[in-house]
Amino acid sequence: MSPRRPSDISIPASLLPSDGRFGCGPSKVRPESVTALAASARSYLGTSHRQKGVRSVVGSLRAGLRDLFTLGAGWEVVLGNGGSTVFWDVATFGLIAERSQHLSFGEFSSKFAQAVAAAPHLGEPMVIEAPAGTHPVARATPGIDAYALTHNETSTGVAMTLTRPDGADTDAVVLVDATSGAGGLPWSAGDVDVYYFAPQKCFASDGGLWVALCSPAAVERIARISASGRWIPASLDLAIALDNSRLDQTYNTPALATLFLFEHQVGWMNANGGLGWCVERCRASAKALYSWADRSPYATPFVADPSQRSAVVGTIDLTGVDANAVCAALRANGIVDTESYRKLGRNQLRIAMFPAIEPADVEALTACIDHVVDRLASS
Repeated sequence: MSPRRPSDISIPASLLPSDGRFGCGPSKVRPESVTALAASARSYLGTSHRQKGVRSVVGSLRAGLRDLFTLGAGWEVVLGNGGSTVFWDVATFGLIAERSQHLSFGEFSSKFAQAVAAAPHLGEPMVIEAPAGTHPVARATPGIDAYALTHNETSTGVAMTLTRPDGADTDAVVLVDATSGAGGLPWSAGDVDVYYFAPQKCFASDGGLWVALCSPAAVERIARISASGRWIPASLDLAIALDNSRLDQTYNTPALATLFLFEHQVGWMNANGGLGWCVERCRASAKALYSWADRSPYATPFVADPSQRSAVVGTIDLTGVDANAVCAALRANGIVDTESYRKLGRNQLRIAMFPAIEPADVEALTACIDHVVDRLASS
């Protein structure tokens, strides 16, 4: 008998992935990290973040990120509480001197521009927009002292190559929101001054923390703004965050489990070959997903230009089949968080391909989708 509801569809065990978590954040956390956290609970959880136990984890995390991204002399790894959304406010106080330019091509890239536009101490930001599914290009403009780019637009599955605008003012800094791209996409430190992100995506941890990799030029900008007399709330003050990070701590109490899972994931990434290994792993997953969509009679990559398709977040439009029904059937079989970004409003799937996700599981997922669509067609 054909199933009456999508949730009645049963996917054969032989088709199922080894792990059914494909969410774009919070992402899959590797079981090995959870086991390590549980083993360390008595000596780590519930202890002071000003003492050696927690500070050693922060120190190891900062060193691991420096290794993962091969940061040069003068670069600083700065941590603070609140996630990337809070860092937009941090940047409006501590990184933009007067006027910024923003590339807006999705939900998250647009929000930083909105935060800057609302800041009474800054000039009106210059915003360059592009339709969802594409990305614009930064334009060197006199008087712009900060260029705000997004490495990977999580809402749409668009990734961009990071390039410093040719002809920009010599003291301008490039700020990159890398929340869903950091750890899975390549970049060059020569084209970036602040590369900031949160750990709940490629770094297989929980949210509530921001990390900013700051070049010497960015460190100088932080110091100059701090000395200018601009009022900055202490919790959003980059100079305070930098001072504390150099002591391997955060200004206020962090989530210790988040720090531990983050540090454990960075160690796993470095042990397996660093950023290059992570990038190739994500590319293998992306090849499995997009190749399947290109062959499928009902699935199409939302991002038309292959050069702009993300290797960490894949968006796939469906034709002739209800994406919500597909997601409901998958969820009933333990495959979760494949729903599209709510505000994009498209009949599509959104699938994470972060380093913690096995490329073989992405391939298995495509077989499961085919099975579900076939069963829905026969119902």
